Amino acid sequence: MEESRINILKSLQEVGFAVIELELYLDTHPDDMNALAAYNNLVTQQQNIMMNYERMYGPLRNNSTQSCYPWQWINDPWPWEIKY
Repeated sequence: MEESRINILKSLQEVGFAVIELELYLDTHPDDMNALAAYNNLVTQQQNIMMNYERMYGPLRNNSTQSCYPWQWINDPWPWEIKY
């Protein structure tokens, strides 16, 4: 797998991890405006990274787009097949 594709996937994982951590934090600190601003910023980053990846390499989730005939979702590498 090409390096640029791997780098985008790594960025998506990193930002996704931070989003989940902030979700958990905000569950117990709902009035923390700084955390909420950081969360919203990271969600926007996550969406942008995902759109960039999907524009270049195709969908990351099988339900994020309609499929062409024949079913092609299985043609991309599975998560355990990606060499980081």
